Amino acid sequence: MELNSKLKATKNQVLQYYELPLEDLGKTYAAGKWNIRQILVHLTDAETVLLQRIKRTIANPGQTIAAFDQDKWAVELEYTHFPLHLSSALFEANRDTIIYLAERFYLEKGGNTYRHSEVGERTLKEEFDKVLWHCQDHIKQIETALKS
Repeated sequence: MELNSKLKATKNQVLQYYELPLEDLGKTYAAGKWNIRQILVHLTDAETVLLQRIKRTIANPGQTIAAFDQDKWAVELEYTHFPLHLSSALFEANRDTIIYLAERFYLEKGGNTYRHSEVGERTLKEEFDKVLWHCQDHIKQIETALKS
């Protein structure tokens, strides 16, 4: 499945960013935006949330699932100081689980739906696809930051 090959490729790319030197982790892609460290911690938290949505939509479709405030998480969970070794390990475990679930359920249960508290009805397939495009978007931001 093409989705899974892209999920694996982006996983490996992101894991390399966790090994960047401190001076690179502080770089940002634009004034007033998150730096690379904050993006990496956010990616882990976002994929944790997406994994939970995916599991709930597979096991118990039709429910309402609350949104999360990513900016509040960044401040309250102190992304600027959050241990990257913890984020890296959790990102890898979450992504491996998402890849497994996509292999098993993307086609079989991809039409399952849930109601997002802010955007309305979404499908399981949309959540799997969101994992990829969300990660790719942040990879572009990291690459831009590293060029600055």
